[in-house]
Amino acid sequence: MPNPLTLELTDAQRVELEDIRDHHRRPYMRERAAAVLKVADGVSGRETARRRLLRPRWPDTVYDWIRRYKAEGVEGLKIRPGRGRKAAFSPSVRGQGDGP
Repeated sequence: MPNPLTLELTDAQRVELEDIRDHHRRPYMRERAAAVLKVADGVSGRETARRRLLRPRWPDTVYDWIRRYKAEGVEGLKIRPGRGRKAAFSPSVRGQGDGP
């Protein structure tokens, strides 16, 4: 099986990722684009995860970013709906019930 972190980028992909790394409004997208670029430049996923990002990450996290980028492009780097902590209560339910 080929190494999942072997990544070759076209010039257009590299320019797009560099723009995201340098200018995207979401910090997580800047970090993920930077990780993809480092792996494309030949840095191992483990080295990228442990020492080459703003804060250390689990290597499996970087591997997942690379796999998703290979499968879906930049869209694969975005956080999907439904991820993260859920709200403790729903504001739409506030008006119902016995409360004031």
